[in-house]
Amino acid sequence: MDFRSHSRVICLWAALLVFLTSCGRARAGDIVHDDDLAPKKPGCENDFVLVKVQTWVDGIEDDEFVGVGARFGTTIVSKEKNANQTRLALSDPPDCCSYPKKKLTGDVLMVDRGNCKFTVKANFAEAAGASAVLIINNQKELYKMVCEPDETDLDIKIPAVMLPQHAGASLEKLLTNGSSVSVQLYSPRRPVVDIAEVFLWLMAVSTILCASYWSAWSAREAAIEQDKFLKDGPDELPSFTSSGGSSVVDINTTSAVLFVIFASCFLILLYKLMSYWFIELLVVLFCIGGAEGLQTCLVAILSRWFKKARESFIKVPILGAVSYLTLAVAPFCISFAVVWAVYRGVSFAWIGQDILGIALIITVLQIVRIPNLKVGTVLLSCAFIYDIFWVFVSKKLFKESVMIVVARGDKSGEDGIPMLLKIPRLFDPWGGYSIIGFGDILLPGLLVAFSLRYDWLANKTLRAGYFLWAMLAYGFGLLITYVALNLMDGHGQPALLYIVPFTLGNSLSPSLSHARVCTHKKK
Repeated sequence: MDFRSHSRVICLWAALLVFLTSCGRARAGDIVHDDDLAPKKPGCENDFVLVKVQTWVDGIEDDEFVGVGARFGTTIVSKEKNANQTRLALSDPPDCCSYPKKKLTGDVLMVDRGNCKFTVKANFAEAAGASAVLIINNQKELYKMVCEPDETDLDIKIPAVMLPQHAGASLEKLLTNGSSVSVQLYSPRRPVVDIAEVFLWLMAVSTILCASYWSAWSAREAAIEQDKFLKDGPDELPSFTSSGGSSVVDINTTSAVLFVIFASCFLILLYKLMSYWFIELLVVLFCIGGAEGLQTCLVAILSRWFKKARESFIKVPILGAVSYLTLAVAPFCISFAVVWAVYRGVSFAWIGQDILGIALIITVLQIVRIPNLKVGTVLLSCAFIYDIFWVFVSKKLFKESVMIVVARGDKSGEDGIPMLLKIPRLFDPWGGYSIIGFGDILLPGLLVAFSLRYDWLANKTLRAGYFLWAMLAYGFGLLITYVALNLMDGHGQPALLYIVPFTLGNSLSPSLSHARVCTHKKK
């Protein structure tokens, strides 16, 4: 097996791994609860907002927790400078389902969830003199606190905030140890437009654009070489590869279905075995695929100026024939991936992750191709079902969204799997990252790249062809994804739910069908 064959195997395995994370962004601390049966009514009509709970321990600034405001009670101030620093007290009884034993003087009361309604707890806390109530959830997620349809005692004059279980455990430990704990509650507003999502959108669209042109250029070069060879009239046709040096693998209908089935099995494996060491294993695999992708891209770019080095080969044990240009570039790519893996916890490590990820996606789109519209339809349709099932339907079977748990790395103690493009939300007071799974770029990108290859081989102009419309459809579908994410109150969303209908719908339109873009003719 020569070096190009090794590269193809690596990138094919990378394609399987990147597919596993094809869900959209999932914000940390998902808010869970369907409140359709508890509509707004007077006294219970607040919008759900995330709340920052900054703590001070013995006068020293300590941890900051994130909670969610209730639908009842007074609204929480949005600016930090307008929020008071108030002493925190434990409720006695802990659930605050009866009048507290101690009278309070404006303290924030921390109570446990359960045994009575949320509004009952808030009313007892207010009657005892509390200025706010923190209700500690009995689960790791945040929970929307709503009012029951038959409730009437809703004239609550203090804010109520739900905190996750780990935050309550930490605060309770401090208070029981005799520490003086103060808190500050405020809910800063998010910017209307998330600049990070704009750049992420541009990054995803640009990646598909570059990969599509490289794929089409390689296909045209191969077709020109084949035509030239045919004119010489040989008895036997050779095997042509792209000038970029990578073999091409066509997906068929069977492999498209099996691909999704195998991805589902591997996703369950990730979910069940998610741990620190498993994340480390994925980091190693990502580094191998990313280094190979970066090397392939750099060799393709540099070969324009170093043709002699590209065309001169040397035999290397195990790898086989390797060009001098590849040998020159490989150490840099490997070093880049290793440095990222070692320092991936620093604040700017996302830059290296994005570079490796984009290079990997472009390389996979260059090597793996769909030969016709039928295969593209089957692949994207299966991916559409896959995404919806593992983000939404899996909640019914596993009590939580398998895709979101895997993407966030909830059970690993890490920041999540590395098969994501991400950009920090620099202008968002809540911080964090905007992310997109590799599969949300790779899978639609296969169809977009197919459209451009067809246009070029059919000698269609940009305006008369189908690539332009395919790119616009993908860009608009991804835009709708981000709009949906911002409207869904922090719920993780499957991006392919929005991208596939636009991208595939455009390709299956009557104009494309009449043009018979169902297959590339092999000459």
